[in-house]
Amino acid sequence: MTVLDSRALNRATLARQLLLDRADIPVLDAVAHLCGLQAQQPQEPFVGLWSRLHAFEPAMLDDLLTGRHVVRTHLMRRTVHLVTAHDALAWRARHDAMLRQRVLGVYRRELAGVDLDELAAAGRAVLADGEPRSMTDLARALGGRWPEPGPRALGEMLVAALVPVAQLPPRGLWRAKGRVRNLPLSSWLGREIDPPAPDGSDPVGQALARRYLAAFGPAAVADLRAWCGLAGLPGAVTAIREELVSFRDERGRELVDLPEAPRPDAGTPAPVRFLPAFDNAILGYHDRGRIIDDAHRGLSVAGERVVLVDGRVAATWTVEGEAVTVTPLRRFSRVEHTAVAEEGNELSMFLRGDRGSP
Repeated sequence: MTVLDSRALNRATLARQLLLDRADIPVLDAVAHLCGLQAQQPQEPFVGLWSRLHAFEPAMLDDLLTGRHVVRTHLMRRTVHLVTAHDALAWRARHDAMLRQRVLGVYRRELAGVDLDELAAAGRAVLADGEPRSMTDLARALGGRWPEPGPRALGEMLVAALVPVAQLPPRGLWRAKGRVRNLPLSSWLGREIDPPAPDGSDPVGQALARRYLAAFGPAAVADLRAWCGLAGLPGAVTAIREELVSFRDERGRELVDLPEAPRPDAGTPAPVRFLPAFDNAILGYHDRGRIIDDAHRGLSVAGERVVLVDGRVAATWTVEGEAVTVTPLRRFSRVEHTAVAEEGNELSMFLRGDRGSP
């Protein structure tokens, strides 16, 4: 079985994540290809798409949000993701059990004795009038009936797990500020969520495995689960096994992949790229060593924005006013310093509104 070293995996990841070359594809297609973008920080997807697409302008994403072609909702790992409307409706039911368990992992004591199905029905009834509500609004509406858990536990369980909701614009629009307002996902998108397969099969899990490999492969089953947080995925991968090819990494782990997916030569040059906070190019793996050193792994969960140099995390970046400030994690060569400065200047112009991505 062919062994792929960390550099080969790095270049495959960059290619799949549209970070090796900026892609000339519509924004909606990019969001779909990437299986969504991590979006609990509302402005971060704009930088994520700027780093990946030619001539990206913020209005392109704004139009998709207001036009209900993409949506902000709790999904993978119980985090807010920006995904296409089609994927939100197709994937949400498959995430139900995981979302409940993750919220219970935080609030099990507070929610002890609460019938979650009854709570879900009450939450849907409150939202049935079509009035967008915040998590706090929902918790207050139901607090008289369930006073013991407290508003935080009630609200988190309702909007992050029990009632599939969309976070409405202006939340998530370019330079917009506003509290989170929720409506049922089916009401906002005009179609019911796809139900689970009646025969107990897992077509959604199989589709997720294929989509994940297209955007993140080659990868181990543990990487797939780390990306989405779902159980039962080994069975989904087994079901499509004949479609896949296999490799091993330097640690001996088996990696699977789509046969025709790009796996560039390990020597392929990688441009400087600025990534937003919590970018899935890093968080989408159990083994993140293909793109970030173990010594810096904590940056990926601390919300630090990072700079890729030669395909690896080599610096962090912040914005002060309209200026991008880079803090290296290692010494840069003169060529690297120039490349980082040039890309940082391009990003600064984008954030000022002077131009889109190159």
